[in-house]
Amino acid sequence: MKKIIKVLSLFVALTFIFTGCGLNSAKTTSKGGNSEKKTVKLIVGATPVPHAEILNEVVKPMLKKKGIDLEVKEFTDYVTPNIALNDKQIDANFFQHIPYMEDFATKHHMKLVAIAKVHIEPLGAYSKKITSKSQIRNGAVVAIPNDATNEGRALLLLQKEGLIKLKDPKGLTQTPKDIVENPKNLQFKELEAAQLPRVLQDVDFAIINTNYALDAKLNPVKDSLFIEDKDSPYANVLTVRPDNQNDPAIRELAKALNSPEVKKFIEEKYKGAIVPAF
Repeated sequence: MKKIIKVLSLFVALTFIFTGCGLNSAKTTSKGGNSEKKTVKLIVGATPVPHAEILNEVVKPMLKKKGIDLEVKEFTDYVTPNIALNDKQIDANFFQHIPYMEDFATKHHMKLVAIAKVHIEPLGAYSKKITSKSQIRNGAVVAIPNDATNEGRALLLLQKEGLIKLKDPKGLTQTPKDIVENPKNLQFKELEAAQLPRVLQDVDFAIINTNYALDAKLNPVKDSLFIEDKDSPYANVLTVRPDNQNDPAIRELAKALNSPEVKKFIEEKYKGAIVPAF
């Protein structure tokens, strides 16, 4: 009987020890005899300016206070961040607007979810050869983004400025083949968005996404020939997968990106070149 009692006592003791260890590993870590909250790690993909700047300079310190370690992985293109997200190499990305996200997801058979609108980056025209729209010559060469949604968006901007007319006045996925009127005989070069600032010396002007313009030290307010209105519907969003969209750490990230601190940072640092969308 005594032997049975000893066995039972040992079983209870071991159960207590293992149960206690389980709780510690889930909620706390031990360091020098002191209990600390376990840190949750989030990896977010972003293009350098302004996305990575916003995350590193404002959001990262905010999340650290909540026990979330934010790692920002920088990408310089518009393709890899979505592939990395779909492959679970990162937990979220922050670089794109919803029309681009939806088009990319459809073409690549992915399921992506936008959970927070953060800011708007007006698309603008830039040049190293001319200083105003009135100087655009007949036969001018214009470089535009070659991805489906930003190309159509660039053409819509040119239409708004009276330089071309499109088959569909509002169609977002149009290409130069859909131009029905081109009074200045503009010649189009379709290039990756990231390459556009680098070809300014070789073309008359280029339609450039604001993040790449800023990265090239171009000021959208001062340097653009013309630019989208600040009420542009193409807000940049925080994108995640369906399987992690309700994760508490992801929700804290979305909350931080829509915080007064982020809004103040955008307004003060970018001075109108980028505007909050919340």
